Amino acid sequence: MTDLGGTSDAVAFVGEWHGPVVATAVHAGHELRPAIAEAMVLDEAERFREEDPFTDRLAAVVPDRVVTTRSRFEADLNRPRREAVYRTPDDCWGLDVWRDGDLSDELFEGSLATYDAFYDALAPRLDRLAERGPFVLLDVHSYNHRRDGADEPPAPVSENPEVNVGTGSLDHDLFGPLVERFMGDLRDASLGCGPMDARENVAFEGRNLAWWVHDRYPRVGCVLALEFKKTFMDEWTGELHDDRFRRAQQGLAAALPGLHDELARLR
Repeated sequence: MTDLGGTSDAVAFVGEWHGPVVATAVHAGHELRPAIAEAMVLDEAERFREEDPFTDRLAAVVPDRVVTTRSRFEADLNRPRREAVYRTPDDCWGLDVWRDGDLSDELFEGSLATYDAFYDALAPRLDRLAERGPFVLLDVHSYNHRRDGADEPPAPVSENPEVNVGTGSLDHDLFGPLVERFMGDLRDASLGCGPMDARENVAFEGRNLAWWVHDRYPRVGCVLALEFKKTFMDEWTGELHDDRFRRAQQGLAAALPGLHDELARLR
């Protein structure tokens, strides 16, 4: 792992970043800066359940990637800046997070600094990728599907695919064939890992990171916001299911060559 200058300890970069496929896992972090940890009353297990544990290991199938260590409860890197710090329960699923019921202005500003450090560090690296032509950023997340309880039925499969590919802000005229190739490869059992139930924009369409990239690099940047359903782990205990997780890793890795093929056609 290398911290390539000008970043905080909350963000670092792995790989050479020569492109054209890179990855992020902005909700994988669990760490908190000490002042935030002291102010927080949210149970750690409950916080872990709302984070995206292990998605950094999914993103690691991509050699060039961003590593972020801080919890989304310090700064949510996938929300617009004005919404990035959870100050009240209304900001985060009704959870009571802070000792005094609200977050102080001082701690709020410190968390915004964490947010800004991420985007300030990412921008110049993506600028250099964009100079070479179209690129793909895989924004790797996960989502809960047993919110009613550990012993209750899971959410309906019809509305909760194994992999939700979010493309809400993507230029479909240009990148539509790339998206179809990617989802087709995830579904293709002949690649040695599937088939995976991959569907587009069923439960999630991608948020701020995708918006930011698509706005900054029109007709060049392509973000696929990937939400892996937490069938690879027990979302209530945090236990990882090794075999299922390995299949998810293999599925994502098997779809990478197709992305390179499609980008080559665009170039």
